[in-house]
Amino acid sequence: MDTEQAARRWAETWAAAWPRQDVDAIVALYADDAPYRALAFREPDTPSGYLQRTFAEESDVACRFGAPVVSGDRAAVEWWGSWTEDGQTVTLAGVTMLRFDEEGKVVDHRDYWNQDQGRVEPYSDW
Repeated sequence: MDTEQAARRWAETWAAAWPRQDVDAIVALYADDAPYRALAFREPDTPSGYLQRTFAEESDVACRFGAPVVSGDRAAVEWWGSWTEDGQTVTLAGVTMLRFDEEGKVVDHRDYWNQDQGRVEPYSDW
């Protein structure tokens, strides 16, 4: 398994599927028992459970993903996303830490982010 290739596939799939709210395309990137931690102090969810719940609340999604930083079977990927939720537009800028199995499936997902109100564009050298 090539971790960089798996991480790039993950970022490219998310970039295309998140605005379309394509849960199946994203879930296909994950091993069946992969934990999905969207917040460090919350119990992990399944990728499908988390995405179905959050996508139901989001509309007008715009997102970008950076080039993965890879070490062994792990990768870090920066991302920037804006959407409307409960009539309010929000922007999150964050990093997802990923670990991949030998088949290139995600076996561990952890998000860390910052949030602001409104649609905030990435800074110039992001």
